[in-house]
Amino acid sequence: MKSEMRRHSTRTAHWLLVMVLCWTVAASSGLPAERNRKKKIKVAASPAEVVKRFPPLREIDIPEVVSHTLANGMELYLLEDHALPIVRGFASVRTGNLFDPPEKIALAGITGEVLRLGGTVSRTGPEIDEELASMAASVETSIGETGGRANFWTLKENIDRVLVIYADVLTNPAFRQDKIDLIKQQVRSGIARRNDNPGGIATREFTNLVYGRQTPYGWQLEYEHVDRIEKADLEGFYQRYFFPANIKLAVYGDFSSDEMKAKVEKAFENWTVEQPSVPPFPEVQRKDEGGLYLAEKQGVNQSNIRIGHLGGLRKDEDYPALRVMAGILGGGFQSRLFQRIRSDLGLAYYVRASWGANYNHPGIFRVGMATKSESTVQAIEEVMGEIERIRNEPVTDAELRTAKESVLNSFVFNFDTKGKTLGRLMRYVYWGYPKDFIFQYRDKLAAVTKEDVQRVAKEHLHPKSMKLVVVGKPSDFDRPLEELGEEVHKIDLTIPQPKQEPAQADDATLAKGVKILLNAQQAAGGADKLAAVRDLTRKGKLEGMGGMMTAEQTTHIILPDVLRQEMQLPFGAMVIFAAGDSGWRKGPRGQAPLGGPLLKQAQEELFRVRESLLLSDRDPERKINFVESGEVDGKAADLIEVSAPNGFSVRLWIDSSSGDVLKSAYQGAAMSGAPAEVEEIFSDYREVDGIRIPFKTKILQNGKDFAELTLSEAAYNSGLQKEALSQP
Repeated sequence: MKSEMRRHSTRTAHWLLVMVLCWTVAASSGLPAERNRKKKIKVAASPAEVVKRFPPLREIDIPEVVSHTLANGMELYLLEDHALPIVRGFASVRTGNLFDPPEKIALAGITGEVLRLGGTVSRTGPEIDEELASMAASVETSIGETGGRANFWTLKENIDRVLVIYADVLTNPAFRQDKIDLIKQQVRSGIARRNDNPGGIATREFTNLVYGRQTPYGWQLEYEHVDRIEKADLEGFYQRYFFPANIKLAVYGDFSSDEMKAKVEKAFENWTVEQPSVPPFPEVQRKDEGGLYLAEKQGVNQSNIRIGHLGGLRKDEDYPALRVMAGILGGGFQSRLFQRIRSDLGLAYYVRASWGANYNHPGIFRVGMATKSESTVQAIEEVMGEIERIRNEPVTDAELRTAKESVLNSFVFNFDTKGKTLGRLMRYVYWGYPKDFIFQYRDKLAAVTKEDVQRVAKEHLHPKSMKLVVVGKPSDFDRPLEELGEEVHKIDLTIPQPKQEPAQADDATLAKGVKILLNAQQAAGGADKLAAVRDLTRKGKLEGMGGMMTAEQTTHIILPDVLRQEMQLPFGAMVIFAAGDSGWRKGPRGQAPLGGPLLKQAQEELFRVRESLLLSDRDPERKINFVESGEVDGKAADLIEVSAPNGFSVRLWIDSSSGDVLKSAYQGAAMSGAPAEVEEIFSDYREVDGIRIPFKTKILQNGKDFAELTLSEAAYNSGLQKEALSQP
C-alpha cells in the first residue's frame, strides 16, 4: 500500500466531507423506541389455547439422481426436470474461508468474487456480462466458510454456449487487478460499516467469543488483512483448491442425462489439473467457559443481547430432540420466551432461541433479544429463568405437539421442488452423510417425547458455560450488569486503521530526504517565513465531491493543534472544531463530541499542515526519508516520506528543479468510511505574505477524480484565538 499524505487545504476539505457523511449516519442511527414499552402485548394465555392442528405431513418424493465420475475426476450429478425449458447447475468446491491464512483473512472470499468478476484469459468480466445478458443467462461464483460455489442458469436452447463460458470461468480465470482492487475496496467498506447496526455487533461479537477469537471460526477481519492480499495470493488459492477431483457438479433441468453428461465431459475435457487431497477443516475447540461482555454503544435506546454456547452437529443422535426443545423455548409466538418476555412482561419486541448445528462442526445454541435499555438486566434474568425452567420442568403435551408439527411441516418445504431436493442431497454427498439421512432425521423428529425434551435440555444446556453479550448504553440500564453476578468484560469496538509500511531507510536515504525537504522549504518562502507562521486561514470552493455537491469552505488553523473548519452545504452549515485530544462537530441536526476515528483524522490533518510539515527537519522524532525519483505530469520529481513515532506518515513529490510540492498522497477515509488511497495534485502557485501556496488542488480517490478545490482567499498570522474558534 502507498503511504499517503495531503496538503492542508484540500486535506481538510476531503475529511470534512467524510465527517458530513458520518454525521448524517450518526444522526439517523439508533433503534426506535419500543412502541409498546408501557403496555403488555397479550397474544394468548397459554400455548394450549391456540394450538393449531396442521394437515398430515405429505411424503417426501426423492427423485432419481444419476451420478458419474468424469475422466478428469470431477463428480457429476444429473437430475432431469422437464417442467420448464431451463437448465441450472451448481458446483460444490471443497474449500472455504476456514483455509484463509491468518495474516490474510478474506482471501477465500475475495478469490470467489474475482473468479467470475475478473473474467478469463480469453474474456474480460464485462465481455462475459454482455454475452450472458444477450441470452438472459447467468454464471456466478462465491466462496463461503466451508465451501465454494459456481452456479449457472440458462434457457435450454443456450446450454451449449453457457457451458463453454461456465467451464472457461472455472478453468481459466484471469484475476485482473482492477477487479481485485474493486472487491478489496468493497470489503474495506464492509469493515468500516460493521459497527453501524447494534444487532449485527451483538451477533458478530457473540459468535467470535463462542468459537474463540484466535481460531478461524472467530477471527476478526481488519483492514490490514485485506491490504496484504495480492493477485498472486488469489492465483495460489485458486490453484490449490480448484481442480477436478475437488469438485462435485450438479445439473438439473430440461435435458437428457446421457446428452448432458457428454456436454459436460466435452466442456471440461482439457481440465486435467491434479492436486493433493484437501485437508480437513479445522476442528472447533470446545471451552466450557462462560462470561459476561459489554459492547458500549451510544445513541441507542435498546439493548441487543445474545446468550448461549456451542451447539452440535446435524448427525448428533440428540439433534432432533434439541430442535424441538429450542422450538418450545423460543421458536415462535407460542414459545415460552415469547409468551413470558414479550406477551406477559412487554419487555421485548422479539426474542428467539435456536439450537444451531452444522454438518461438519458444532453450531451455536443462542438466544437473541432486543429490549429497551431500561429493562436490560430484568430481561436477561427472565431469559436465564426460562432456560433453567426447561431444564428442570417437563414440557406440556400441547407444547410438544406444537413444536414438533412446526418443525416437521417446515421440514417439507426443503424438498418441495426438485431443485431444492437435489441441493439437499448434494450437501449430504459433500459432507459424507448417508443418503437416507432425510428419512432418518424425519423419523427421529416424529419420535421425540416430552421426556426426550427435558433430558436433552438438562444434558446440553449449561447456563454457567454460556457467553452473554450486551450491546447498548449502560448509563440507561435498569441496573448495573454486575448485578448478574459476573465480572463484566468490555468489548473494544474500535476499528484499527491499517498501518502504513514505511519505505526502507538508511543513513544515505535519510540524509537525501532532508536535503530534498530543505529545497522545498526554500521554494515555499524559506524556513524563517514558515517558522513565523502562528495561524492561517483559507477560503475556497470545493466542487465535485464524487458528483454529490459544491460547498463553500473556510478553514482556520492555530499551530500546532487547533483546527476549525466551516462548510456551507446545500442542506445547511457544517462545522468541526478540534484542539488536542478533544473537539466537537455541529450540523443541522445538532452538536456532538468529536471522538474516535474522526478525532484521530483531525489530528492527522494537523500533522499534515504544509507550513509545519515542511519544517519536519526541526523535529528530532520525525524521519524524512528519500524513497525514489520519478515524474509527476512530465516533471522530474523526488519522492520523500515524512513519518512520526505516533504512526502518522505522509509522502510528498517534490519538483527536482523548483522545489514545489507537486503532489501528496495519503490513506484517508473514503465516503463509505473505509480507508481510501487519496492523491492531491497541486497547481496555480501564488505568493501570500511571502509564502508560496497552490490555489488549485485536484483530488483523486482510489485513482479516480473526486473533487477540486479552488482558493479565493488565504492569510497568515491574523491573530486567531482558540477561545473564539471553539465557540459553536
